[in-house]
Amino acid sequence: MGLLQEKFSKFRLPQMYMERGVYPYFREIDSAQDTEVMMSGKKVLMFGSNSYMGLTHDQRIIDAAIAATRKYGTGCAGSRLLNGTLDIHVQLEKELAEFVGKDEALCFSTGFTVNEGVIPQLAGRGDYIICDDRDHASIVDGRRLSFATQLKYKHNDMEALEKELQKCEPDAIKLIVVDSVFSMEGDLANLPEIVRLKKKYNASIYVDEAHGLGVFGKEGRGVCDHFGVTDDIDLIMGTFSKSLASIGGFVAGDKDVINWLRHNARSYIFQASNTPAATAAAREAIRIFKTEPERQKHLWEITNYALKSFRDAGFEIGDTESPIIPLYVRDTDKTFEVTKLAFDEGVFINPVIPPACAPQDTLVRFALMATHTKEQVDFAIEKLIKCFKQLDLLK
Repeated sequence: MGLLQEKFSKFRLPQMYMERGVYPYFREIDSAQDTEVMMSGKKVLMFGSNSYMGLTHDQRIIDAAIAATRKYGTGCAGSRLLNGTLDIHVQLEKELAEFVGKDEALCFSTGFTVNEGVIPQLAGRGDYIICDDRDHASIVDGRRLSFATQLKYKHNDMEALEKELQKCEPDAIKLIVVDSVFSMEGDLANLPEIVRLKKKYNASIYVDEAHGLGVFGKEGRGVCDHFGVTDDIDLIMGTFSKSLASIGGFVAGDKDVINWLRHNARSYIFQASNTPAATAAAREAIRIFKTEPERQKHLWEITNYALKSFRDAGFEIGDTESPIIPLYVRDTDKTFEVTKLAFDEGVFINPVIPPACAPQDTLVRFALMATHTKEQVDFAIEKLIKCFKQLDLLK
């Protein structure tokens, strides 16, 4: 056995939980991603999806993707820089820029590669990147690719953020990078206070709206719109793989900054452009956001109902203010066990363990869609109460 093989043969996490029958990852789904899915011939209620607007199985989205595939084919066979730019890519960028209130937008093939490619191009040697310590892994990887000085502050602690800003040279770029909605905990970044500190210290703000679009703001324009701070945010990024029922991502901002990124972001100019189907699906999702406000309204009705129900039942759910509801377990083994028990009862939830959270903060993530019903939520909570009590996680 070579050194490489020997090193990784010691990785035991999957095997140890597989042997106990509680390994919770890579579970196969045999149907569309809807509120109810088929898994190994069994119907399971889906509370582990990021499809907040419930559009992944919407026939209009499917039809738009099929029509684009028939017209343009299955792929673009090149990068946007060279032969991979379609007219629908450009149209989507214009629609996204208008939607989030910025000059221009730039579309990437995944949301992860937006952060991976954009952040290193915004701040370099002599500059600073300042991140919340619970920012998404794509932000972490993006900042690691930059030669800027890396600073972190304690989650949503504005005094800690100000102390980091005070360490920075006044004339250097100071880029604050933050999720609008934190994907595991469900709480919101304190954008009004971050904007205040931006102005005080002449900083810039980059907001990841992956879990905010569709959910917050007028017509689902995001948390920046929700707080009324869009004009004070320098760059807004988002993904298509959540509310937009597709795959891809974008960044929007000042036209000069976007023009720089268009010619310098490595994960843009050296990556194949997004498929026609994914592009058309995202465009149709935005149209639905604008014309069906009742979808977002129902999502909030069901979210508020679930939040109250979980709290009344005694679950620890932290500071969530979104359809992402963390049910804290604070034990890795029991996190996996309760996930398996819930599945056996017909409820799909996601386990969250390090590195997605601190070791003492393990949880199961319960996420809502605009297509969930109160009856489905009641059923899931009843089963989760049973599972948590079985493991002495709930009194």
